[in-house]
Amino acid sequence: MQQNSSPLNVLITRPTKKAQVLAERLAAADIAYINQPLFDYQPLADNHTSKRLLVNSDIIIFVSVAAVEFAHTTFSSKHWHYQHIIAVGKATKAALQALGINNVRCPDQENSEGILALPLLNESLQAKSVTIVRGDGGREFLATQLKKTGAKVNYLESYQRVWRTFAKDISKQWFTQQINCIVVTSNALLEQLIQLTINNHEQTLANYWQNQCIWLVASQRIADKASQLGLANIMLSDGASEQAITTTLQQIKINK
Repeated sequence: MQQNSSPLNVLITRPTKKAQVLAERLAAADIAYINQPLFDYQPLADNHTSKRLLVNSDIIIFVSVAAVEFAHTTFSSKHWHYQHIIAVGKATKAALQALGINNVRCPDQENSEGILALPLLNESLQAKSVTIVRGDGGREFLATQLKKTGAKVNYLESYQRVWRTFAKDISKQWFTQQINCIVVTSNALLEQLIQLTINNHEQTLANYWQNQCIWLVASQRIADKASQLGLANIMLSDGASEQAITTTLQQIKINK
């Protein structure tokens, strides 16, 4: 069961909107792909909770584009009140700017560690109220570190992921479609993909996904998790942006 010498053929598993943007970039780069989102977003927070947190915070931190969009849908950004606003990365900053919010801080390193390195968060945060806007669940590192500085931290979970249901033989379908590279932008996606491709599947096929397929991951944290789960062919992208992923895939294509 060999496909590693075949032309690059990428499985995109991001939610529909982001998947479409990445697909357009891959098409422009002449990289074959199959677009198969594994989950969809739906609103989670109610108007009352959103209003309480978005008008009473000293600092608001958005950890994704979806966090911005669903927070605005639930409680209009025209009414947000804050001293400082932070976006985890350039795409999230652009989503805020699209709402007319321009005084956005954004780290070069697009993750929790990058946010914590911002000068604003290295000042005294004693008794400051910080709201982290995100989806349901996720990493606790940012909140834990901020609480150590004396900040009062709240979560506003503005949306939730709804996982799609797939046929039991979906990994066989992907193999038949000659998928040989899977893009993974979160640990939640990684764990779901492991269930779909490796766990409780026929050994020869599981071996292909585990040892031959390229797993392109968006952070060192995901790479570490992938290694712990036994994946052998892990490639690291310089972040989760469409440009970073496309650039890495172009390099993989050249080297195949």
